Amino acid sequence: MNSIIEMFSYSFMVRAFIVGILISLCASLIGVSLVLRRNSMIGDGLSHVSFGAFAIATILGFAPLEFATPIVIIVSFFILKLNNNSKIHGDSAIALISASSLAIGTFAISVTKGVNTDINSYLFGSILSINRTDLIISIILSILVMLLYIISYHKIFAITFDEDFAKSIGINTDLYNMIFASLCSITVVLGMRLMGSLLISSLIIFPTLSSMQIFKNFKSVVISSVFISIISFIIGLVISFIYATPTGATIVIMNLIVFMIFKVISYLK
Repeated sequence: MNSIIEMFSYSFMVRAFIVGILISLCASLIGVSLVLRRNSMIGDGLSHVSFGAFAIATILGFAPLEFATPIVIIVSFFILKLNNNSKIHGDSAIALISASSLAIGTFAISVTKGVNTDINSYLFGSILSINRTDLIISIILSILVMLLYIISYHKIFAITFDEDFAKSIGINTDLYNMIFASLCSITVVLGMRLMGSLLISSLIIFPTLSSMQIFKNFKSVVISSVFISIISFIIGLVISFIYATPTGATIVIMNLIVFMIFKVISYLK
């Protein structure tokens, strides 16, 4: 208990806690539809795009969050466009964008002189990199993601299970796919500072997979995913602080443990 009290005496830990809760909430909401649509690797692809955008922003002296967010949103639209291309489908489109962005970011950092950049903080996250400006931007964008998700909930539900049917009943599927892609992009960019480009996609996927082991109803999976994501984050952050372990990796391991527990429960049912 003393360690937890001490943890909140540090301003950077308070910022990490607030941002982490918001990211966990947004990621779990987005993750359900991504997993059910078998598009879970989009999160991984966009995280690599974020890495490239963050690297370029650092080199050019721009604010990473403000610079990366519109770029990742535009790329998410580009991925949707490639998915509709008869020659490049699904995973191939994501792999194309993902590998290219990761290579561009790594190359840009390696050849730039006079820029002090810790590439590990981009790859694996760093709670020390979350400043007051990032906190404010994260709160605003997270609220935006949650509001848009709630407003578009029924439309997202429809296109998640049957996009052709949704289109037949008059839903503008192109518009809502773009909205959903934007929500996913914002969530990934926000999570980059805390989790890193190599780990943020796990925050999107794990809570949903854990929930689906027990719950079968869409709304139940969404609610359960939110609780799992937030609890796993809080426990992971506390353990990370007490034992000085990497924050992002510890949170992912907690999500993995929860998944294994839920998997065992599903076998016992």
